[in-house]
Amino acid sequence: MKDAFVFVDECVSGIRWDAKYATWDNFTGKPVDGYVANRIVGTRTLCEALERAREKAESLGFGLLLWDGYRPQRAVDCFLRWSTRPEDGRTKLRHYPNIDRAEMFEKGYVAAKSGHSRGSTVDLTLYHLATGELAPMGGDYDLMDPISHHGAKGITQVEARNREHLRGVMETCGFSSYDQEWWHYTLKDEPYPDTYFDFPIAEPAGEFGVAGGVLATSARHEARPRRGWA
Repeated sequence: MKDAFVFVDECVSGIRWDAKYATWDNFTGKPVDGYVANRIVGTRTLCEALERAREKAESLGFGLLLWDGYRPQRAVDCFLRWSTRPEDGRTKLRHYPNIDRAEMFEKGYVAAKSGHSRGSTVDLTLYHLATGELAPMGGDYDLMDPISHHGAKGITQVEARNREHLRGVMETCGFSSYDQEWWHYTLKDEPYPDTYFDFPIAEPAGEFGVAGGVLATSARHEARPRRGWA
């Protein structure tokens, strides 16, 4: 991994994560190229801002759950290839019910050059600290539809309020929102605004062992003991 990048859970206390693109639970229907381990990676600068966001969310009774951070360019290239393949319907109803695959790029839900590949963008949501349950937001992660836009009609008052809580937390802590995805935030003062990285997300050799040539990962994704910024 690049020197300026770290595993977010090692630097942000109490963070939860579920790296969707390392699993079969994403819009492509299978693990995506470059996601060898179910971990979230980002720049140290990103993690410093996320720690502030976690503290702000905690004051409101929420915790942060991350779905994606740094995204290798090879993953974006995988999305592009997937968009040209014949429709099989496996993930359409859940993720893009009203558009075709190719329209994901035209409508701005997926980009050929993603801000995620610069290392300081995150996809995330809130959960209730008291119960551990996700806060309802009105539409799941990676639902490519107008209901996912900020200010969307058709969601409940509770869902709209939770979106505003998340937006308030993130913008207060130095992030900018993206109009078409309530879960997507980019650090305003990102350290690599013009660089798109492509190293894979993988566990350090020996941390969980190697199985069949692929680094084996734990199925449980909760914060580890904090080990500082190194």
